[in-house]
Amino acid sequence: MQDLEQTLKNALNSAALAVFEQEIPAASLGLQPTRKDFAGSFTLVTFPLTKAFGRGPEQIGQALGEWLLAHAPAVRGYNVVKGFLNLEIADAEWLRLFQTLRARPAGTPVPFAGPKKVVVEYSSPNTNKPLHLGHLRNNFLGYSVAEILKATGAKVAKVNLVNDRGIHICKSMLAYQRFGHGETPASAGIKGDHLAGKYYVLFERHLREEIRQLEAEGVAPEVAKKKAPLMLDAQRMLQAWEAGEADVLALWQQMNGWVYEGFHETYAHIGVDFDKFYYESGTYLLGKERVEEGLAKGVFFKKENGSVWVDLTAEGLDEKLLLRADGTSVYITQDLGTAELKFQDYDYDASIYVIADEQNYHMQVLRATLAKLGKPYAAAIEHLSYGMVDLPSGKMKSREGTVVDADELVREVEAAAQTATLEKGKTEGLSEQELTQLYHTLGLGALKYYLLKVDPKKRMLFNPEESVRLEGDTGPFVQYSYARIAAIRRRALEQGVSESLDFSALTELHPTEAELIQLLAGYDAVVAEAARALSPAGVAQYAYELARGYNRFYTEVSIFNEPDALKQSFRVALSAQTAQAIKTSLGLLGIEVPERM
Repeated sequence: MQDLEQTLKNALNSAALAVFEQEIPAASLGLQPTRKDFAGSFTLVTFPLTKAFGRGPEQIGQALGEWLLAHAPAVRGYNVVKGFLNLEIADAEWLRLFQTLRARPAGTPVPFAGPKKVVVEYSSPNTNKPLHLGHLRNNFLGYSVAEILKATGAKVAKVNLVNDRGIHICKSMLAYQRFGHGETPASAGIKGDHLAGKYYVLFERHLREEIRQLEAEGVAPEVAKKKAPLMLDAQRMLQAWEAGEADVLALWQQMNGWVYEGFHETYAHIGVDFDKFYYESGTYLLGKERVEEGLAKGVFFKKENGSVWVDLTAEGLDEKLLLRADGTSVYITQDLGTAELKFQDYDYDASIYVIADEQNYHMQVLRATLAKLGKPYAAAIEHLSYGMVDLPSGKMKSREGTVVDADELVREVEAAAQTATLEKGKTEGLSEQELTQLYHTLGLGALKYYLLKVDPKKRMLFNPEESVRLEGDTGPFVQYSYARIAAIRRRALEQGVSESLDFSALTELHPTEAELIQLLAGYDAVVAEAARALSPAGVAQYAYELARGYNRFYTEVSIFNEPDALKQSFRVALSAQTAQAIKTSLGLLGIEVPERM
């Protein structure tokens, strides 16, 4: 596509020299896609040229268009709409571009002037509860951004920082210790992460009751929250954990082991992976060392109660607690250690944190604190901030148990995909095993596509029923388009129609064929922009446009009833190229494609 655009820019400059005796200023020579309601493929905006050329925008467009039509083989037509010169491209150029696309080796990196050594940290669950809907958006974003950056040739490490220690973990442990009576995942018949979550909710329920009782006795609400016996016991358990008390560590290892088994089962089912796991329990001590380093350098300070702080008011932030008065660490303590460990392991150009926008301030503080310490990797930290996922019932709350469980949601979308598929009769005599895999592929594709097609920065409302539809801007619609092409290719193979001929003898294209080729040629630009913006939304939109473009082509052009054998083969080859582009694009989103439906 870049070669074609450069050809047009060269031709436009030649036209300007011939007609106006000067080239088009470089800043005004940008081409953009022509709006769908006008004929053409590329548009030059002529408004900025009026001063330089001394003509009105329509006169400039008309003069340039006339010259191009007479002298530029790549242009077969033009139209001028006010200050817009719309150029129609000759079929020979599209066919030449198609041959170039077909010859491109699979896996060729997308040109992108971005970082080459990248760490993407995502998921980052707490070991006191199972993954929920919000975690799914996090996981899918992190996985997809990593795959998009890989497509640019970057060396990418996917990492998961597990928050396996701290006061929240102690809450689940304490509740299990008090109310668990030796229950295990096996005896309860539930996954280990769900079992831990059960006791986290139970802790909060008992804590609220203690707070209510203290308030009834006249204790102020804020004091009651801090002085409730359960909260005090949880804090003592955290101190005991950091002190290495054997019984506390044993309980912690037991419950975390249950949770990890549950997490890994979920990760495998939703199709995300990691190159390395970090654990807060293994990074917080290094973070404490960085706090001591900051004290020694005089960039941190200690208050009278012994707590350690950093003053970031000069950076437009506030004072931030780095270490509690009792010596226990806070969340940012381990973040300081983890950032250093990741840099030691990967020597990154960019370290991307996929974290909800509720932590925007925290990420600003982390970066500013590392800069205070003089760490060379502070500037490489990037926050992929994403909006929360809402439900019709409102915001989810883990401590109250009002979350949409990830495992349950995946089961629901798989069941919904099954219902939608059967209603449309979209099964090709598949076996039960193949149908089960199909419903999983469609359900997970629906979920991932729905969560990724929205710009990450936007808060979104999740609609399970809408996500699994086989029509419209949905994952299953794009997946079905791929399956349709797979069926066409199987038929072509059966009938001996080759998709690997030389099509240089072709001279004419149907408009939908030219549109498809233009879409196919836009892949690099779409992926490069997604990498720059750290947003898979553009890739999802591109996959949808490919599917829509193919369905227009399929509706308007005959393939197997085409009497011209060369055109028939070309249409199969164009179908195959489109299928590959759909598969590759969906792959960047972590979505698989079905060969049969």
